[in-house]
Amino acid sequence: MDNELILKKVDESNFIECFNLKLGCGQDKFVSHPIRSLAQAYVYYNQCTPFAIYKETTIVGYVMVIYDYDEETYNIWHLMIDEKYQGKGYGTEAVKLCIEYIKSKPFGKSNDIILTCSIENSHAMHIYEKLGFIDTNKRDDDEIIMKLVI
Repeated sequence: MDNELILKKVDESNFIECFNLKLGCGQDKFVSHPIRSLAQAYVYYNQCTPFAIYKETTIVGYVMVIYDYDEETYNIWHLMIDEKYQGKGYGTEAVKLCIEYIKSKPFGKSNDIILTCSIENSHAMHIYEKLGFIDTNKRDDDEIIMKLVI
């Protein structure tokens, strides 16, 4: 496959690469920068895994999988593809890899995956719907809460 990606846990060998990822103009309203996300991962270390997204040896993005013990759901947070690598299908492939990781039940037995998407981010919304996520008709501020059952 041309878009073959891997998820690699963020650690001392690659966190600076994550910090150097850049969003396209205006995209910062859709996703937090990995610096903020990795701070959250540090705080929630017992229920989340931050990943660098690689194409071969080149980092192309970042994503975090977190488990909500109160709601017993997995969440895909802070997915971002560097502006240089957008439009190549990497976001779709990264979500698929997150789903595969979640199927291994790293934190809990839930089959529910939740993510949020800005109402304005029609491109991301299309990707999530194509992968089977549905609108729950719930909102988190200006974001749509979407769900996939695996």
